[in-house]
Amino acid sequence: MNKIKVSAVSYLNSKPFVYGIVNSKIIDKIDLSLDMPSLCASKLKDQVVDVGLVPVAVIPEISGARIISDYCIGASGKVRTVILASQVPINEIKTIILDYQSRTSVRLVQVLARHHWKISPEYEKARPDYISEDIKGSTAGVIIGDRVFIAEKQFKYIYDLSEEWGKMTGLDFVFACWVANREIDPEFISEFNVALKKGISCIPEVISENGDLLPECDLKDYYKENISYPLDEQKKRGLELFFSYIKEPGVK
Repeated sequence: MNKIKVSAVSYLNSKPFVYGIVNSKIIDKIDLSLDMPSLCASKLKDQVVDVGLVPVAVIPEISGARIISDYCIGASGKVRTVILASQVPINEIKTIILDYQSRTSVRLVQVLARHHWKISPEYEKARPDYISEDIKGSTAGVIIGDRVFIAEKQFKYIYDLSEEWGKMTGLDFVFACWVANREIDPEFISEFNVALKKGISCIPEVISENGDLLPECDLKDYYKENISYPLDEQKKRGLELFFSYIKEPGVK
């Protein structure tokens, strides 16, 4: 049997998904790789993999894209690991550096700047050392993923992008979904969802396996308070609204 090629995100927020997959029989049907979000997206777009946990902003760009799971990387309120970091308050920001690891966060900050904060900053692509070298003065930067737990202590102002989205819309936010680029056997999809659900139910085991990776992070608090996995109706409404925003000129 040809295995289904699956790309999952390598961040802490997706560890429960990976745990569920690896500790279920479905792993025998999967060729699994762990990648940063932007690489998950490019692999799915280029048909290197069949299924990916991809930043939602790229879904409209993927030929044959279909969301296949009842679970996602989402948040209701603070997500903790997707932020705009700055040394000055929002109204004094002149430039925003855009993290290269996820286009969803890049587009989200542009939507918030236009519609929520009512600012018109310049946008720059991030260099490899932008967190330590370039976020200063009136230049802020988007930071995502596990790096936030260390980087957040360096800056005077931290704006949680999921929390800011909630303030603007009253809705939850979805950062990444499980997406296929072709029709997938329904039986596989059912088994895949069972594996994901299993992983989410095994958070204590996930914490036990990963607790030493990042001492700065209280994983129990992070999984309980910040990450919300069910792709429920509230999140679907937020996702549809976000899709409408990113169609606007200037959001790229």
